[in-house]
Amino acid sequence: MSSTGSLLRLFLSPSNEGPGTCEPTVFLVDDDEAIRESGAWLFSSAGLRVETFASAEAFQAAYDPARPGCLVLDLRMPGLSGLDLQAWLNERDGDLPIIFLTAHGDVPAAVRALKGRALDFLQKPVNDMELLMRAQYS
Repeated sequence: MSSTGSLLRLFLSPSNEGPGTCEPTVFLVDDDEAIRESGAWLFSSAGLRVETFASAEAFQAAYDPARPGCLVLDLRMPGLSGLDLQAWLNERDGDLPIIFLTAHGDVPAAVRALKGRALDFLQKPVNDMELLMRAQYS
């Protein structure tokens, strides 16, 4: 495995390894199928487990607060936006780290995301290594 994959695995590792813990997962939520496919390839090739969702609502239906990982989240989607999903998670005291991706970023949205405890706010198209490095050092 590459050193980047090793560092990401460390970042995504649950703090209490032991019986009953599950493998950390990168949860990728984006309405763009090409982003989901390329993101799944990127993270899985770094040795990480990945689950993709086409909408915030699909992620909500599958969400389990006991599952460790990281959420890579599109800002603008039909239905609930990424910011709406972030607020929903915060209402449930979710501690899933969030990295926002957007093709339509603006300063107010970035400020709102970061005040909502997002780790980062990246513009699409994102360089693969930049995304991996941001997750690694978050």
